[in-house]
Parts: sequence; C-alpha cells; structure tokens
Amino acid sequence: MNANKMPSTNKPKNWFSALAHPGVFLGWSRHFIRPLIFLTLISFAIGLWFAFFNSPPDYQMGETVRIMYIHVPNAWLAQMVYSIMAISAIGSLVWRHPLADVAMKAAAPLGAAFTAIALFTGALWGRPTWGTYWEWDGRMTSTLVLFLMYLGLVALWNTFSDQSKGARIIAVFTLVGAINIPIIKFSVEWWNALHQPSIISTQGLSMPAEIYTPLLIMTLAFSLLFFTLHLVNMRAEIFRRRANTLERQHVIENAQASAANNGKGENK
Repeated sequence: MNANKMPSTNKPKNWFSALAHPGVFLGWSRHFIRPLIFLTLISFAIGLWFAFFNSPPDYQMGETVRIMYIHVPNAWLAQMVYSIMAISAIGSLVWRHPLADVAMKAAAPLGAAFTAIALFTGALWGRPTWGTYWEWDGRMTSTLVLFLMYLGLVALWNTFSDQSKGARIIAVFTLVGAINIPIIKFSVEWWNALHQPSIISTQGLSMPAEIYTPLLIMTLAFSLLFFTLHLVNMRAEIFRRRANTLERQHVIENAQASAANNGKGENK
C-alpha cells in the first residue's frame, strides 16, 4: 500500500473531539467575540430603555420594582453559571476534555461577580419591600453559600501551579457543591421565605407583560454578557497556559544547557 494514501489517524473522529484541541477553539472563537459584544450592547440599550423609561411602576412596590431588572437576571446567572461549571466538571472527569477545565475555571470568577450583584441588589430591594436588608431565609442563605463556594473555587484554582493537575480535584469539589443549586431553586417551596415563587409557573406569568418584557430583555443582555466574557476568559486562560508551558520548557532547557556546560568544564 502506498504510504501517501494511508488514512490519517490524527484526524478527529467528530466535532466534539475536534473541539478538544485548544488551537481549534482559538481559531473559531475569535470570530464570535465582536458579534457577541455588539449583541450585548444592543440588548442592554433596549433593555435599559424598557426598564427605566417604558415600563410602569408596580402597584405594590412602586418604582423600586426597577431593581428587579438587575437583580433577577444576576440571580438567574448565579445559578446558571454554576450549572455550566458542573457540566464542565463532568466533561473533565468523564471525557477528560481539555477545554472542560478551561471552561470551568473561566466561569468561576464570573459566577462570583453575578452572585455578588444579586446579593447586593437583593439587599437594596429588600429594604423598601420587606423592611430589612437581610433575612436569613432559605434562598438568601443558600445564595450566600453559593457566593462563598465561588470564592473558594477561585482560591482553589490559584493554589495549583499546574492547572491541568488541579482540574480533576476542583471538578470533584464543583460537583459536590452543585447540590446547592436545587436548594436555591426550591427553597421558596420547601421553607417559609420572603421571596416570591418563580415568575413562571403552570398557571402562567405572575406579572404583567409590561414588566415581564423588560425583565426578559435584561436577562438576555446579562446572559450575552456572560457568554462574551466567558469566551474571552477561556481564550485568555489557554494563552496563559501556553505561556506557562513555554516558560517551564525554557527553564528546563537552560538547566540542561547549564549542566552540559558544567560537565564540559569538569572534563577539561
């Protein structure tokens, strides 16, 4: 058989395997950053206009309902980002996908930021609505626990000089912490809480369309913001790891060259 006609064994079997190569990811992902930035800015412009200039005040909460347009999307993202991290942890542990731990690490600081905004805006909203900035009910407490988990995972990533070796350990911790997501989700139904139930239920929407529409647009805007920043963070992490690898190789080569020169000097 002609060696030139032999099938290549290095070709990826499917698109999932192809994405496992960081170079492939860097190639296609760079084309998405500018469109995502554009869509994010447009969504925020439309959402903020609806939220502050084209939506009525609530009949009970008045103008303070506008805090909801910031609070609810960030509270939603606090849970969604951790869910993405949990899925990435499975990809790291089960399939050992090279991009899984990159996605997991890149999402952690973003999740912490969204959770912090959710907690802060929730406190601002709680004062005029409930008469207190903070109440140790199920949802507030479990969301605070989520924030601390994010901070812990970010700190844990920083303890490993070799990120690929620490990824499996961190993936296990991430999956264990995922039990908190359904607790946050169903805490209102499980325990007596100040929080209202989900705005979408089997009975339909729990708010008028004039308020739900800007909320939906703002949720889309913040979600696009996350995907944009997550993509940028993943690319930065890949470049950082490549730089660290080159630096380690350079140190090893210098050490080998120094040892070789010392050996030549002793032989003279």
